[in-house]
Amino acid sequence: MDKMFSLSGKVALVTGAAGGLGAHISKTLGGAGARVVLAGRRIQPLEHLVAELAALGIEACAVSMDVTDDASITAGLDKAESKFGLVDLAVCNAGNAITKKSLSLSAQEWDQVIDVNLKGCWLVANKVAQRLVAADRPGAVLMVSSILGHRVAGGVLPYAVSKAGLEQMTKALALEWARHGIRVNALAPGYIETDLNREFFASDAGQAMIGRIPQRRLGQPADLDGALLLLASDASRYMTGTSIVVDGGHLHSSL
Repeated sequence: MDKMFSLSGKVALVTGAAGGLGAHISKTLGGAGARVVLAGRRIQPLEHLVAELAALGIEACAVSMDVTDDASITAGLDKAESKFGLVDLAVCNAGNAITKKSLSLSAQEWDQVIDVNLKGCWLVANKVAQRLVAADRPGAVLMVSSILGHRVAGGVLPYAVSKAGLEQMTKALALEWARHGIRVNALAPGYIETDLNREFFASDAGQAMIGRIPQRRLGQPADLDGALLLLASDASRYMTGTSIVVDGGHLHSSL
């Protein structure tokens, strides 16, 4: 069974790798045998993560990449290929959120979220897929979505819209790229505890939100590992266009 979930010999690109969730995803993929390309706009934290992964015996490299900029993605992939070869797996994890009621949301703020979360995922996935098709190689794309792609919450309109769009993009690209041997799936986390949200979830409002999760707890990054490795590896070789929700039952909580 371990061989089914192995990523040995694979090259995995993780966007938004400097963040807490991105760093964990990178460690998990590397721990399964992949060589990991850490992508993000700020190179210094990525280089620190490269050193951290090296201490764990994981091969990694850092590339500067703005997922909203076509030329930046091309340059990042070129650098990744020069180091490790063709990217087999793209994890589109880079994301952005603005918490604000829709009536006070500006067009610029809307674009800021949609461009990263939706357009950015398409640009990265498309660039990786084009190179795989040109090389006649199979591969996989994993979109990091959210339970807010399935349900809504107040004050996060562009985020929820972008994640819902990502769910539909997953299906559309899976349909188009199946003939090329490229699988496209989505991982939809619920509320996962990270350094960025820990303070909020310790508050009364945060504790009330946790109380609405059927398992009565926040998810931990490690809770994503099973679904992540399933969708990233050949264990899911007959799965494409699928979204796996990991949320402690939150989507099924009563309204």
